[in-house]
Amino acid sequence: MGTQDEILLKHELEVMAGILESKAQYRKIVKAGIAKWVKDFQDGRIEIKTVDDLKKLIEIDIELQKDEL
Repeated sequence: MGTQDEILLKHELEVMAGILESKAQYRKIVKAGIAKWVKDFQDGRIEIKTVDDLKKLIEIDIELQKDEL
């Protein structure tokens, strides 16, 4: 058995690992959304005046990357 500090550290590491895994999954979703938006735009299904969705996806992607720097 470990000391109280070791137990706390292990718990914090497990929580952080879970957060990082979730962020990686969210980034995959966001990147897929960006790719779909670009394809739809290239195919003419999206007009330039509707770029707000793309902007939101890019902002989410940047936010998710902040901790990686």
